[in-house]
Amino acid sequence: MDNPSKFYNITHGYLTFEQAYKQILSFIQKDVKASYLLSIGTDSHVHRAETKFMTAIHLHRVGKGAWGCVRPYIASRAIRSLHEKISLETALSQEVAMLFSNERLAAIQDLIIPHLEQGADFRFEIHLDIGKRGATKDFIQEMTGRIVAMGFDAKIKPDAYAAFCYANRYTK
Repeated sequence: MDNPSKFYNITHGYLTFEQAYKQILSFIQKDVKASYLLSIGTDSHVHRAETKFMTAIHLHRVGKGAWGCVRPYIASRAIRSLHEKISLETALSQEVAMLFSNERLAAIQDLIIPHLEQGADFRFEIHLDIGKRGATKDFIQEMTGRIVAMGFDAKIKPDAYAAFCYANRYTK
C-alpha cells in the first residue's frame, strides 16, 4: 500500500473516496432492512525510521458481515511521543470523517429510513485507539472532546474496534 491519497480494499484494490462511498451505498442497498454501523478509526505503529498510520472506514451490517477499506499515511520519522501519536491518529480520523458530508450521510439514511419499522438502523461513529486502561487514559477527555465538537459520536476501547482491530492489522 503506497498511495496515501487513496483507500485500499482487499477485493477492489485502490479506490478514491468517491469509489469507496459508492461501495458503501452498494453494500447497504443489498440489505436495506439491516442495522448498520459506519465507523472511522485510525491506528499506528512506530517503526525504526517512520510511523505508519492506517485510517479505516468500516461498515458493519450488524450480525451479517462488513465492508471496509483503509487509507495509509506514513510519517517519515519514528513518533515516540504517545500524545503526539494519539493526536495524529485522531486528526486523521477527523479528516476522513469530514469526507462524509451531511449530504452523503443523508443519502445513506435515505436508504434506511423507509425500513425503520422492519429493524433497519444507521449509526456513524469515530473510533479512537484509547481506553480507560494504560497510558492512553490521560487522553480520553481531550480526544473524545475533539470528536464530539464535530458533532460525531466517539467510541473508545473496548468499543473502538475500527481502530484497534481493523486498522491495526494493516499497520505492521
